[in-house]
Amino acid sequence: MIQQITLRIPPERITDLEFIKASAARRLKMGVDDVDTVQVLRRSVDARGRTPVFQIQTAVYSNEPMEQLCRQVSYKPANPGQRVIVVGSGPAGLFAALGLIERGITPIVLERGKDVKQRRYDLKAINTRGVVDPDSNYCFGEGGAGTYSDGKLYTRSTKRGDVKRILSILVQHGAVPDILVNAHPHIGSNKLPRIIEAIRNTILQCHGEIHFNSRVTGLVLKNDKIMGVTTDHREFTADAVILATGHSARDIYQLLDRHHILLEAKPYAMGVRVEHPQELINAIQYGDHQNNKFLPTASYSLACQVGRTGVYSFCMCPGGMLVPAATAPGELVLNGMSNSLRNLPHANAGMVVTIDSSQYGHHNDLKHFAGLEFQRQIETRAFQAGGRTQAAPAQRMTDFLDDKISTTLPATSYIPGMISCSLPEILGEHISNALKQAFQIFGQKMKGYVTEEAKLLAVESRTSSPVRIPRQADTRMHPQISGLFPVGEGAGYAGGIVSSAIDGQASANAAFAYLPGH
Repeated sequence: MIQQITLRIPPERITDLEFIKASAARRLKMGVDDVDTVQVLRRSVDARGRTPVFQIQTAVYSNEPMEQLCRQVSYKPANPGQRVIVVGSGPAGLFAALGLIERGITPIVLERGKDVKQRRYDLKAINTRGVVDPDSNYCFGEGGAGTYSDGKLYTRSTKRGDVKRILSILVQHGAVPDILVNAHPHIGSNKLPRIIEAIRNTILQCHGEIHFNSRVTGLVLKNDKIMGVTTDHREFTADAVILATGHSARDIYQLLDRHHILLEAKPYAMGVRVEHPQELINAIQYGDHQNNKFLPTASYSLACQVGRTGVYSFCMCPGGMLVPAATAPGELVLNGMSNSLRNLPHANAGMVVTIDSSQYGHHNDLKHFAGLEFQRQIETRAFQAGGRTQAAPAQRMTDFLDDKISTTLPATSYIPGMISCSLPEILGEHISNALKQAFQIFGQKMKGYVTEEAKLLAVESRTSSPVRIPRQADTRMHPQISGLFPVGEGAGYAGGIVSSAIDGQASANAAFAYLPGH
């Protein structure tokens, strides 16, 4: 017999399997000896009451073999006679490659940046010397933007595909099994690179190819069908192309545009990174239990509507740090990350405002690039305000609300440092006014959130792409170009590691259906 029940467990007993087993037996009015196993299916913290507890959904087994949560996928060498090019080795690209291998198709992965180990030198250069390599940075390189910016796996995209399958593949490649049950699963920027290397090895062992330092610069087209791509070094031909280049590969949009391939402007969001002392967030969320070592580092999620404009927290990083995520010289972009333990002194989150054509209408002559140009201009203003370095323009939250330039700034996790500035001069009226109203609302929801200890750093601008590469719903191909499969964040169809991975696998299945003989 298998029965599913929900239990509420004190934090200090969450790893006590005998206590959990006894709790399940009492709940089901069974003897402890009649319970063979209690399997945790989902685990979350409920801090709404005076005493935080873990809430766990469980399967209680009695005289039944326990089902495994992690589903192993068997990868075998692919057929060299059928090849599909995958442009980009972020989550969408890597999981597309794995999906192709499952279908017996050889993936040819082209990555403009470097492998995970070599990327580290370029990340050090941007942090310590402000040098931006346009092909190797926090966005570009093996594993994509997620590799060195946290590895959060929470997604609302449960209707798009099998989330558990994606998480199981990550566990199969070295992630901790806890991601299968945690309500907000997280790997950590210190552990994700090894998992990415393991996925690379699976692809190579199955006779797939991965080419680093291979930025796509041209398309090989014939009669509205894609036959391959060119890089700076060579031409690659294949039966189809999966385009998984991420939300910051602006040159790919320009390449498509030069070939008169249809693109669309789409809504997105921009704002700031907000940084608080982590102790303060713990105190707000856990109250008197803020120092309970059995509770996870506290996080938050905030959202509100200011008129017709949405304002929401994005990529919240408890116990984390801020990083410079620019992808070209002359721009300033911020992101956040956490290591697996989430034990650094600061908490940070993007706080962003929805952007649509009502804000960038003055760029309408640029058509589908109007939103991108609006994004680029704010990033350029941030760079100039920061002294034309990677130092971030910053303002205390209270000073931002009072329209004052901060005379001093609290300590930050951001290695390139901060420069006190008026953020509204960078962000513009729409974003600034929406943020000001939203912070007042959030201060009511989280008492203590609005404080002079919090600072705002500009600019958080890469929440998603301002451009969509359209595709047909049934075939997942571009409506003009046969064999071209736009996928992931860069195409405008995903947001985050898991949703991108789901999209990549679905596009691999679509490419399989497109190939001759299927």
